Amino acid sequence: MNQTIETLLEHRSIRDFENKPLTEEQIYTIVRSAQAASTSSYIQAYSIIGVKDKSKKKKLAELAGNQSYVEENGHFFVFCADYNRHHEAASLHDIDITEATESTEKFMVGLIDASLAAQNAAIAAESMGLGICYIGGLRNSLAEVSDLLNLPSKVIPLFGLCVGYPIQTPDKKPRLPIRNIYHVDEYEPNKEEFIKGLKEYDATISSYYHDRTKGQRNAGWTSLMANKLGKPVRTYMKQFLQNKGFPLK
Repeated sequence: MNQTIETLLEHRSIRDFENKPLTEEQIYTIVRSAQAASTSSYIQAYSIIGVKDKSKKKKLAELAGNQSYVEENGHFFVFCADYNRHHEAASLHDIDITEATESTEKFMVGLIDASLAAQNAAIAAESMGLGICYIGGLRNSLAEVSDLLNLPSKVIPLFGLCVGYPIQTPDKKPRLPIRNIYHVDEYEPNKEEFIKGLKEYDATISSYYHDRTKGQRNAGWTSLMANKLGKPVRTYMKQFLQNKGFPLK
């Protein structure tokens, strides 16, 4: 096993960081690593906002659900799907690309490109001995986040990434059994085997939470997911996307 794989397998989300900012060289390296990620057809349909302003970090922490580590970290990145630059590029050649960028396909490209870049950034940071935590809570209030970061039309914030020097070293959260994730030639046709894997994972997660919370919590994964997905959240999203120039045709 090489060092890259060891870094990947040792991942855990960090939610407690030293009060020590990253250096400009560290930030530059992380962003360059993000840019090295694969991108669909060379489109590079994303932008990264680095947030240093303390008042803005404080506000983002509030908007994300009062998550203190959004404010208190070495650096905070916001990853965005971005077609603004493509419209600017096309205008240099008097070409209208609206039909393409308003398509569901190109919206997916923006999401995928941004996610690939972010994961490269996360791995780069962890390889430097830093900790990271993704922040999907920004999607609680995307209009406010967008205004705070002065994002133009065709640019939408997707999630944040806290990076910094970790104070804590939490236990790794167990992942699903490989047989519930990786299928050979076709999706697992044996439902009994599929369910068996989920039940085994329930026992693993129940034990993990029991130990982590000293018996205060012992739910399995399937019950957590059933309850989490039993009610839709952030239902304003479609209207927000339309307002930002993504009607998704």
